[in-house]
Amino acid sequence: MEKQKVVAITGASNGMGEAAVRLFASKGWIVYGGARRVEKIPTGANIHALKLDVTDSTANHAFIETIVQAQGRLDVLINNAGYGEYGPVEDTSMANARKQFETNFFGAVELTQLVLPIMRAQKMGRIVNISSIGGDVYMPLGSYYHATKAALQHWSDSLDVEIQAFGVRSIVVQPGGTRSAWGNIAMDNSRKNLQQNSPYTPLVTRVGAILAADARAIGATADDLAKVFYAAATDVKPKRRYFNAVGDRVLVHVARAHPRVFKTAFMATLNFLGKRVENK
Repeated sequence: MEKQKVVAITGASNGMGEAAVRLFASKGWIVYGGARRVEKIPTGANIHALKLDVTDSTANHAFIETIVQAQGRLDVLINNAGYGEYGPVEDTSMANARKQFETNFFGAVELTQLVLPIMRAQKMGRIVNISSIGGDVYMPLGSYYHATKAALQHWSDSLDVEIQAFGVRSIVVQPGGTRSAWGNIAMDNSRKNLQQNSPYTPLVTRVGAILAADARAIGATADDLAKVFYAAATDVKPKRRYFNAVGDRVLVHVARAHPRVFKTAFMATLNFLGKRVENK
């Protein structure tokens, strides 16, 4: 009889991570969810909630050691923990910029380093790195966030080449906009990062209008993205990139292949929404 598969999911207390915990558990997987707010991780059959701050090396080691000691294996690691440290480059402190990289990038790096020896010994395993269309698409105020997601993608691609020979893969999921509190949190961070009498205050207002309009138009739910996570973790022949919607894939293609078109269209949207906000 085949053993139950084991998955570790970071950022498991809300949004896509929480939905992924529920989905994998419903499919019969043994799920270890990690998050700082451990009390918000779902409970139920096959689910183990563990406290985890991915910026804490001791916590990362304890997270993986707990799983391996209990199960003796780990089939999939989903690096989902992250947030948006939005704010003008000039105004955002270096401490906050480093915190963004520690959470969105280096946390995933360390956890992956910890699981790779286990997966190589098993001669199978998968690292699923949750990036964003923001790894290719960009907007003002998101410089540090976009930089972390671009770094995660290039790192994942290089890692994939290194580990395929051992039966292990590193795959990227690029969610687009989702029905979540992400945009509100990102804009809250933008306002916190503004220096007194900052010349970027009008820009924060305009970008906030874009994110608010995007949120109203979004069709993707956390459950939709959890299904994409599951496909990336289980497809026999995994793709290099996973998207939830065709529109997300097209937007990434335009940003990469036609950067001037993307920038012109974005600036036109920014100016249009900015004038609407100013005329209210």
